[in-house]
Amino acid sequence: MNDADGARTAPRYQHMSHWGMFEAEVADGDVVAAHPYTGDAHPSPVLGNIAGSVRSKARITGPVVRRGWLENGPGPDSSRGSDEFVSVDWEELTQRLANELRRVVDTHGNSAIYGGSYGWASAGRFHHAQSQVHRFLNTLGGYTRSVHSYSLGATGVIMPRVVGTHWKMFARSTSWKIIAEHTDLMVCFGGVPLKNTGVNHGGTSDHPTRDALDDLRRRGGSVVSFSPLRDDVHGAAERHAPVPGTDVAIMLALAYVLATEDLHDTAFLGSHCVGYDRFEDYLLGRSDGVPKSPAWAEQISGIAAADLVALARRMAAGRTMVTVTWSLQRVRHGEQAPWMGVTLAAMLGQIGLPGGGFGHGYGSMNEPGLAPVPYPLPTLPQGLNPVRDFIPVAAISDMLLNPGAPFDYDGQRLTFPDIRMLYWAGGNPFHHHQDIPRLRRALARPDTIVVHDPYWTPMARHADIVVPSTTSLERADLSCTRNDPLLVAMHAAVGPYADAQDDYDTFAAVARKLGVGEKFTEGRSSEQWLEHLYGQWRDFVRADGGAAPSFGDFWTQGHVRMRTEDDLILFGDFRADPVKFPLATPSGRIEIFSADIDGFGYDDCAGHPRWYEPEEWLGGRRARQFPLHLIANQPRTRLHSQLDHGGTSQKSKIRGREPLRIHPDDATDRRLTAGDIVRVFNDRGACLAGVVVDDGVRRGVVQLSTGAWYDPLDATDPDSLCVHGNPNVLTPDVGTSSLAHGCTGQHVLVEIERYEGELPPIRAFDPPTIIRRSVPGSARSN
Repeated sequence: MNDADGARTAPRYQHMSHWGMFEAEVADGDVVAAHPYTGDAHPSPVLGNIAGSVRSKARITGPVVRRGWLENGPGPDSSRGSDEFVSVDWEELTQRLANELRRVVDTHGNSAIYGGSYGWASAGRFHHAQSQVHRFLNTLGGYTRSVHSYSLGATGVIMPRVVGTHWKMFARSTSWKIIAEHTDLMVCFGGVPLKNTGVNHGGTSDHPTRDALDDLRRRGGSVVSFSPLRDDVHGAAERHAPVPGTDVAIMLALAYVLATEDLHDTAFLGSHCVGYDRFEDYLLGRSDGVPKSPAWAEQISGIAAADLVALARRMAAGRTMVTVTWSLQRVRHGEQAPWMGVTLAAMLGQIGLPGGGFGHGYGSMNEPGLAPVPYPLPTLPQGLNPVRDFIPVAAISDMLLNPGAPFDYDGQRLTFPDIRMLYWAGGNPFHHHQDIPRLRRALARPDTIVVHDPYWTPMARHADIVVPSTTSLERADLSCTRNDPLLVAMHAAVGPYADAQDDYDTFAAVARKLGVGEKFTEGRSSEQWLEHLYGQWRDFVRADGGAAPSFGDFWTQGHVRMRTEDDLILFGDFRADPVKFPLATPSGRIEIFSADIDGFGYDDCAGHPRWYEPEEWLGGRRARQFPLHLIANQPRTRLHSQLDHGGTSQKSKIRGREPLRIHPDDATDRRLTAGDIVRVFNDRGACLAGVVVDDGVRRGVVQLSTGAWYDPLDATDPDSLCVHGNPNVLTPDVGTSSLAHGCTGQHVLVEIERYEGELPPIRAFDPPTIIRRSVPGSARSN
C-alpha cells in the first residue's frame, strides 16, 4: 500500500471489537496500531491494547494436554493450575477430545457436561465462542447450562417480576437524546461511569454518553451522583459519597420524604402499580416500628438528613430520572437497589414520561440510551438443548463442590448436577468468579476440563485439554449489536498465529469423529456461514421495507447502516394505556409488592424492596477486623480481563501490579506513599497491589479493579498470595439472595499493609512448561 507521495505504508484492515470499530494497521505479522473509526465521537482508549496482541508471549501456540491427565487418565486432580503440559498434534487432540466426550455422555449422560462458556470473547456474530460451543454441545445431546450473567445476576431475576422485562431495560431504554432534551434532574445511584461506556457486546461504533451529559447541563439540567468514587460521573455534578452499600437506605429516605410530605403521585401508584400500600407500611415504620426517615438513613449512609430532604423535594418539583448502575446489584441483597429505584421513580409518577422515570445501566455499558435496531441480527443458531439442568452462572463452585445438593432459585427448589466435564470456550472465570481459593478447589473435582482460548489465561492453565484458538484479528466475521446502527465486515488482518485454529474448525473436526459433523456444519465452511447469515439478515431488512447490498458489495464497502428506533421512552406505551399495553407481570402493572416473591418465604428477599444490612460493609462487625471497604469495580484500561497484557492495561500498573486507590488520610494512617506495593488481605486470601493516593476516593474506601490475571506466588497452593492484584482472592462466594443467587463480587472488607518482602516477579503472561515428545511414548522438556 502506498501513500499519496508513493511511499509504502502499512496495510490497514477494518475490524470491530467490543470497545470500538477500528482499522488494524499491520506489520511483520502483527497488528501494530488500532486506528479508531472516524465516526466515533469519543473512541475508547482500550483500543490501545490491540497492538502486539496477535504475537503476544501469552499466546497458546499449539494443542496441548495436561501431563497428569495424559498419564493418569480423567479424574479429579488438585495439580490443575500447576502441572506441566504435553504438546500434541491436532489429530491426537481432536481424537482424545472426541473419546472423552463420548465416555462422559455414555457413562454419565449429557447433564454431566457443563457448557461453561462465559465472557465476551469475540465481537463477531459467527466466531462467537459461546454460540459455537453451545451449538456443538447441542449436536451431542445437550449440556448443563448457566442462566443470567455476572454483570446482571440479580437484575435478571428481579426485574421481570417487578416490571415484566429485563432486556428492555437496556435495549429499549429512554434515549440519551430524550434525556438531554427533557430531564431536569438526573439522580444517579452509582454515578454514570464513562469508563464503562467504552464497551458493548458485539461492538460499538460511537460513544455518545459524554456529549449527552454535556448537552443536558447546557440546557439547564443537573446531575446528582451517589458514589464513594468522585470520578464515577463526568462533568459538573452534585456529588455525594455515601458509605458503600447503603444506596437502598438513601432511596428509602427519599421515598419517606415524598410520602410524608404528600409529594408522591398517588394517582399513578393506583393506576400503574400494585402493592404500594404494603410497601408504605414498611417505609413509614408501621410494620416494623422503624421509620425509614432521612435521619435514619444518615446514620447508615453518612449522607446528611437535610441534604436528603432537599433532594427529595427537588426530585418532585421537576422532570426527574432515577438511575441505578449495574454495580449496585453485584452485592449481597443486590435485588433491592434496582427494585427500590423503580419504586422511587413510581412514587414520583414520571415513569413513561420524556426524560423522567427509571433507568438501569446508564454508565454501565454503551447500550442504555442508544437507539435499537428493530429487526433480528445475524446469529449463529445454537440448536435446542434438551438437558433441563441449569445453575445461576455465579454458582459454579457451589455446583462442583456439592453435586446432588439442593439449592433455591427464583421460587424453585433445584439440585446441583454431578458434573464430570467442564467445556469452556471464551471467558476467564478467574476474573468473574469470587473466592478464587474456593474456585481452585472446585476445579480440582471434575474428571476433565477443556478450554479453548488464544491466550494462557488462568482458566487455560487449569485445563486438561487446551485448544489454541485464533483471535478475531486472524479471521473474517460479521459484527453488530442491537443498539448500534452499523453492521460491520470484520476483515482478517493477519493469518492464524503459530498452530492456532478457528474454534469452528476444531468443533467441526470433533463433530465428524463423533458422527455429527453434518449436523454441526450443515455442510458450510466459515466463509459460507458468513454469507448465509448475511442473507438471512438481508431478508429481515427487506421485510422491514429497507434495502441492503449484496454480500460481496457489503464486504467491499465495509459496513452498512441499519434502521434504528430513535427517541424511545422506556414504558411510554404502558404509561399511556396500561390496559392496552400491560407489563408482563402477574398484575400487568409495576409490582412494588410481589405476592409471588412474598410467597417464596425467603428471609433474604421479601415481597417488597427493603434495607438489609450487609455483612461486608463499614457499619458491620467485620469492619473491626478489616476496616477498609474495597470496591472491586470494572477497569478503565481493559474490558474485564481481556488483553491485560496489552499496552494500555500495562501502562496503568505500578511495578507490574494492579493499581489500588486509597484516600490520603488512610494512606497516612498506614504510612503509605504513592508507588508503594501493598499486601491487601482478609481471612479469605491476599494479593499485592500498587498504591495510588487519591482524595477522590471516600475515606475508609479503597478501589481495586477486577481483571488482573490471577498469578499465585505458589501455583500448587490454592491459598497462595496473588502477586498481580486480582481482588477475587478476597471476595466472598455467596449469592445475592435465595431469589437470584447473583454475583456479589463488587464489595469486600479488607486491610492493607506495605509489602516488605522481596518483590516477586509477574509470571501471569508467561506460558507454562510445555513438554514436547521426541519419540512416541516418551517425553522431554523443550
